[in-house]
Amino acid sequence: MITRPAFARLLASAQDRGGAAGAFNVILLEHAEAIVSGAEQARLPVILQISENCVTYHGGLAPITAASLEIARRASVEVLVHLDHIEDTELVREGIELGVHSVMYDGSRLSYADNVRSTRAVADLCHAAGVAVEAELGEVGGKDGVHAPGARTDPAEAAEFVAATGVDALAVAVGTSHAMLSRTARVDRGLVTRLRDAVPVPLVLHGSSGLSDDELRGAVAGGMAKINISTHLNGLFTGAVRQFLDEQPEAVDPRKYVRLGRSAVAAETARLLRLLAG
Repeated sequence: MITRPAFARLLASAQDRGGAAGAFNVILLEHAEAIVSGAEQARLPVILQISENCVTYHGGLAPITAASLEIARRASVEVLVHLDHIEDTELVREGIELGVHSVMYDGSRLSYADNVRSTRAVADLCHAAGVAVEAELGEVGGKDGVHAPGARTDPAEAAEFVAATGVDALAVAVGTSHAMLSRTARVDRGLVTRLRDAVPVPLVLHGSSGLSDDELRGAVAGGMAKINISTHLNGLFTGAVRQFLDEQPEAVDPRKYVRLGRSAVAAETARLLRLLAG
């Protein structure tokens, strides 16, 4: 069984190599298959992430999570299954029962005091079950009405938040934005370094689809330990499917085109993992 120490070990091991762990979101079953296939091609560990939005799409946590856990179990490389941007604490409890390895609890919409209080409660619950906890201080911009990507996390406040909550990793705002369709965002590399020096747990970069390869390298060099990517892979998946259907509009068997999306995601996952590995 993979437990809380494995999450910390995976991130620490990546940083010891001068890199960061890659974390990619599962939307469909094919995403989980593709991400793990890419990790096996690269011969590197990977984190499968399941968001609350994904849970809503599938009508519940158990089906997609159980499938992802089984795919992880069968993999030839280390694969962790992580709940991403979870606001509903009942989903945290269910995830623990299902056997997830880590949880990103998102109390960023709350006031600072309420975020500390609720995150501390989730951390205590998860740690008692051997599950690691990631949290977010302030909102990383980009979707659902959250603030602009110009937001920045204050290093002193971040250190205080970690001490008060006991979390194992912290997502910070340093210039990225969720759901970007172009790779034009820029990371505040100086802030990343200041956060790394101030915060005693690994730092996580959300909204990384908007970063070029050079910006990803800069974020990792500055001290980011976990890099989350979703929209970029979805774009490749959809592009491969769209091209097939444009060329063969009479096709009706989804396996013929979905497999192309799966292959595109697997290839890019392998490339990104190698890039992030340093």
